[in-house]
Amino acid sequence: MKVIVMGAGIIGISTAWHLLGEGHEVTVVDRQPDAALETSFANGAQISVSFCEPWADARAPFKVAKWLLRDDAPLLFRPKLDPHQWRWGLSFLAQCNTPAFERNVGQLVALGRYSQATLKSVVAQTGIEYHRLERGILHFFSTQQDFDAGAAAAAVMRRHGVDRRVLSRDEVLAVEPALVSFGPRLAGGTYTPSDESGDARVFTQQLARRCAERGATFLYGHDIVGLQKAGGAVESLRVREQATGQITTLRADAYVAAMGSHTAPLLRPLGLCLNIYPAKGYSATLKLKHPDRASTVSLLDDGRKIAISRLGDEVRIAGTAEMAGYDTSITSATSRVRCEALVKRYEELFPGVADTTQPNFWAGLRPSTPDNIPIIGRSPIDRLWINAGHGTLGWTHGAGSGRALAELISGKQPAVDFGFHGQSSMPRRPRMATA
Repeated sequence: MKVIVMGAGIIGISTAWHLLGEGHEVTVVDRQPDAALETSFANGAQISVSFCEPWADARAPFKVAKWLLRDDAPLLFRPKLDPHQWRWGLSFLAQCNTPAFERNVGQLVALGRYSQATLKSVVAQTGIEYHRLERGILHFFSTQQDFDAGAAAAAVMRRHGVDRRVLSRDEVLAVEPALVSFGPRLAGGTYTPSDESGDARVFTQQLARRCAERGATFLYGHDIVGLQKAGGAVESLRVREQATGQITTLRADAYVAAMGSHTAPLLRPLGLCLNIYPAKGYSATLKLKHPDRASTVSLLDDGRKIAISRLGDEVRIAGTAEMAGYDTSITSATSRVRCEALVKRYEELFPGVADTTQPNFWAGLRPSTPDNIPIIGRSPIDRLWINAGHGTLGWTHGAGSGRALAELISGKQPAVDFGFHGQSSMPRRPRMATA
């Protein structure tokens, strides 16, 4: 079949790679001049299969309410006159209960394991290098209350077969000695040795090059004007070349919407209402002045809800979520506070280790669903497939999501216990409606 993939982030490129492996003819369309220049560009760098709890749990509403007036809050909800934001928020509240949390964890862990195995296979096949470190992820806590909650969360994950170990302060320092200066303020931690880290942008761009070598066509610098529907099926895709303004109509046997947060507005004119809303995340990438004193294990700082990952001679500090629409700028007062908080925290943890004078701040939109479960599968419209809504776990779930969708398009059933959309044998609660 001829398949058009809309979006060249980790999700779209992974989908393209596996479609090529299934023998399909693939065209990738993206408005940027290269792959992975939006959500996949400077994320937290973690492959966090074992740290994939949904945001929505029984305590979440109280946390969000407490953080409403804090510009540096880990999860900041800025109410707007946007019905899509309010729909998302109400659906999020409906997921804030223990049964939903347990169900969602099971889905995320299953997809994460499948995706990590797929990533390992792709890396072995291609030899792509992307500052990969297979040293696990260490989640550390600064208060006894947070440590107790973390130990309880670890018990939940162990029920799902995840090897998340609860560590004392001394055990935390044994896993990551670079935390020694912060040691007196550590209450403990949890650790998953099977997790890993690496640069999602570097990996995605290298995989895109290999897709091109296998025959994929890339239409970079092309804006998507819209999809045309005839009857109950997508008939064509109209794109505009940025350099010339020329509009071209493309036709295929299947169309994959993998445009992150922009997938939802793209499909609304077709009558599809995806419950995906952008969560603006921030990162800072610092050069290391003293690499020998920097951490090598990928870290999660519970107090600030940030991830810290080593990328060669640099370190990436990323985190926080701001539900405030589609703005990716970092010039507002709130954005400056959130960016500067990342660097300030790193300096508290690792004083003098990195060059904080050139923080290389960045912001991107995480395409979030209320339950954190991505929408992968067949849409109600014939020939249209969806691979979007991965939230903060796009890098974790990217390889597997691409493989799974390629298998579904090819008429196969992926070997993972996950509720794919459009699969009647695995019913899910509705998160997509026709208008």
